[in-house]
Amino acid sequence: MTDTPPAYTGPQRVFSGVQPTGNLHLGNYLGALKKFADLQRDGHDCIFAVVDLHAITMPMEKGALISHTRQIAAAFIAAGVDPSKSIIFAQSSVLAHVELAWIFNCVARMGWVERMTQFKDKAGKDAERASVGLFTYPVLQAADILAYKATHVPVGEDQKQHLELSRDIAERFNREYDVPGFFPQPEPMIKGPGARIMSLKDGTKKMSKSDPSDLSRINLVDDADTIAKKIKKATTDAGVIPGTVKELEGRPEVENLVGIYAALSGRTAEDVLAEFEGKGFGAFKPALADVTVAHLAPITAKFRDILDDQTGLDRVLADGAARANEVAAPVMDDVRRIVGFWRG
Repeated sequence: MTDTPPAYTGPQRVFSGVQPTGNLHLGNYLGALKKFADLQRDGHDCIFAVVDLHAITMPMEKGALISHTRQIAAAFIAAGVDPSKSIIFAQSSVLAHVELAWIFNCVARMGWVERMTQFKDKAGKDAERASVGLFTYPVLQAADILAYKATHVPVGEDQKQHLELSRDIAERFNREYDVPGFFPQPEPMIKGPGARIMSLKDGTKKMSKSDPSDLSRINLVDDADTIAKKIKKATTDAGVIPGTVKELEGRPEVENLVGIYAALSGRTAEDVLAEFEGKGFGAFKPALADVTVAHLAPITAKFRDILDDQTGLDRVLADGAARANEVAAPVMDDVRRIVGFWRG
């Protein structure tokens, strides 16, 4: 029986990233941005990246990338992430990501990456025409996390498989190069309300910026009237609001709306159901619209103000890149030494 190799004993650190693909919506806010602000508030050491290297794995309108990058950075701040306490930066401004990704490409195994279901979902039936970057996307994700030796990653269920790959790569690197405990085994942080917000038109599908119907999502830039209109037109069913969470089973649209209400009001789903039990959607939807507008209006206003100050926003990104490099540089120095690269 072999001894268990020593575990990572370095500092605890949170890493996460958001792709700069434009059109941020309520699902992005509740599933990621709000959680980032909550993690910072709870005292975690946080690094948040605008993952622009990931964005180019799929076609993008020429000239849109830099604009979308600034939008995501502005959204981080508007949602409550303080750039003086957490690091906010553009992924491409720290070269450790691409260098470590190549090393991890040589550590990971084809069979591991081929099992990643998200590539199949994004590539569709014409996988042979997809970019190699889209296929190795999860390996770059591992590099994103481990370049900072991050120990915790706030992820949705759809990204949990990629985090498992990061753990596999970290473990194999440590074992293959005989450096037990060098890279940590990053842990997922999934719990909490609003982790998965669904479409307003189909409660079985995730709210998405790619949905052709704008009525399927609430955008962070929507005004009060637009939000109220979208919630009024949201798909429901012929029933009323039930009294228990169990009674939401089989009613995905209703469950989604109740979940949104709970997440935005800071209450539990049980509390929301207790208040509206037996009431129809003619009563519930206006209340949901009021809660949504009240919560999002100041965030939207701040988001617009930050975007208007491009100089200040670029200063935040430049400072964040410098601080991220300070964290990643000694890690990469060690990696190069461990792998055996020439260091003249």
